[in-house]
Amino acid sequence: MPLSFTPDPHVGAWWEDPNLRDHATPSDIKYLDAMAAHGTQYAAAAALGCTQSSVSEALTRVRKRAARLGHAPGHWNDGVAPGYRMGKVTVQRGPAGVERVWERQSPDAEADAERLAAMREVMLADLPRVLPSPPPIYSDDDMLTVYPEGDGHAGLYSWVAETGQAFDLVEYERIHKAATDRLISSTPPSAYALYIDLGDSLHADNNASRTKSGHHLDTHGRHGEVVRVVVRCKRYRIARLLEKHSHVTYRENPGNHNSITAMMLSEMMAAIYENEPRVKIAASTNPYWFHGFGSNLIGTTHGDGAKGANLPLLMAVDAPALWLASEHGSRVWFVGHVHHKDIKDHAGVTVEYCRTLAAPDIWSHGAGYRSKRSMEAITFHRIDGEVERHTCSLGRLDRLAA
Repeated sequence: MPLSFTPDPHVGAWWEDPNLRDHATPSDIKYLDAMAAHGTQYAAAAALGCTQSSVSEALTRVRKRAARLGHAPGHWNDGVAPGYRMGKVTVQRGPAGVERVWERQSPDAEADAERLAAMREVMLADLPRVLPSPPPIYSDDDMLTVYPEGDGHAGLYSWVAETGQAFDLVEYERIHKAATDRLISSTPPSAYALYIDLGDSLHADNNASRTKSGHHLDTHGRHGEVVRVVVRCKRYRIARLLEKHSHVTYRENPGNHNSITAMMLSEMMAAIYENEPRVKIAASTNPYWFHGFGSNLIGTTHGDGAKGANLPLLMAVDAPALWLASEHGSRVWFVGHVHHKDIKDHAGVTVEYCRTLAAPDIWSHGAGYRSKRSMEAITFHRIDGEVERHTCSLGRLDRLAA
């Protein structure tokens, strides 16, 4: 039995309900205002200078968000709130017939999946594409330089009075671009570059500023703002790598701080560079990823899963063909997560945990972590394995800046 709905006599159309604003983002509110002022989606779109579908999607987004929190003005006539699916229905009957009806509704997972797919399509469609660029005049085809980027934690906030080190979104961009310039100027002209984001490139996965376990995070900037800065820094690094190397491969590891955003970043980067044949984006969602170069086998993961001692066997099982091809060469893991340098040789495999350029937040500082902050670049020969290593420390960057 459909539920009845009695509109508020002081409110006209449903989008004029002032309570909806409690469930709308600043971006959504402008669409509500336009609808209240102009009355139709077509007129609102014309006033905002956007498409009618943009207005429709924004209104639907607000309605669904409000409905999930129990507020669905004007949308209960058919008994199902937007974004929900009908479940159990209980009917109470009396001498006069039906007296009460209870309906149990649950979020529509299929609708959520469709919403995310549509969001992804729209995001990727609007991204600017990088055009092909000419390769460097000379590069060595027998050389590969690996640029592991330790946990960036963009958006982390560290107050110097508490931790002794100042860090925010502005500082993140400054030191990451400076480290990129320093390392690329130092490395040899290898034909191949492997840029590995070791995970946790963002400190938080959303505006709630909490980890999956509920741990509170000290953050600086809105999530969308942080994503914008991270993409800008990654594009800067890839552009600089293309100046020096003929081929660039980019890998984004999902981390425990940004598992969802990491997947979106990979998809975004793949779209941005789809027209640049010299850039390959390894957009696999597998937390373990492998790259072969001559007699070298390089594995990478964030580090919140398998422990270092278990990674060599995992490499042999997950990448058997590359394992056999690297029988007489180097087998190396590059791992993040712990923020400090740790290199251990196991049976034929080296596991290297990398440092970060990020400062500790108050939790890490209070827990006693005091790792040095640096970034490295490691060059491999097709046959001889590792042949060069360059380190850029935070102190070095500050002295050069001064």
